[in-house]
Amino acid sequence: MLSTIKKILANIVQNSSGNTIAESVTASPGPWYGVDLDGTLAVWNETSTLDRIGAPIPAMVDMVRRMVDNGIRVKIFTARACDPAQIQKIRAWMTRNGLPDLEITNVKDFYMERLYDDRAIRVERNTGRIL
Repeated sequence: MLSTIKKILANIVQNSSGNTIAESVTASPGPWYGVDLDGTLAVWNETSTLDRIGAPIPAMVDMVRRMVDNGIRVKIFTARACDPAQIQKIRAWMTRNGLPDLEITNVKDFYMERLYDDRAIRVERNTGRIL
């Protein structure tokens, strides 16, 4: 059953390392921080489209660089990752803006320790209380 699921996923999308999602789910487990792209790492406003990625947000770009420099595994966590054509755009954007070739995903797993996102609302663990 698991091998069938992997084969199906393998035909859907590749991550930034060129591995399929199915491979990356089992490839290198370990803690990571997710950073949203649009509206968090790059500007997203009323003129934004999926055809281009907005200007970098300096404070977040600097924070991502510091995290990577301190040995933290960072992934770009974006809905854009569901479209393989967007992966190439994101990689090019990272290169233009001095970021390393980070993993790109739209899949949350048990190893994600933190998420930076302009749309998230924090909820206290195990209580349902909005913080």
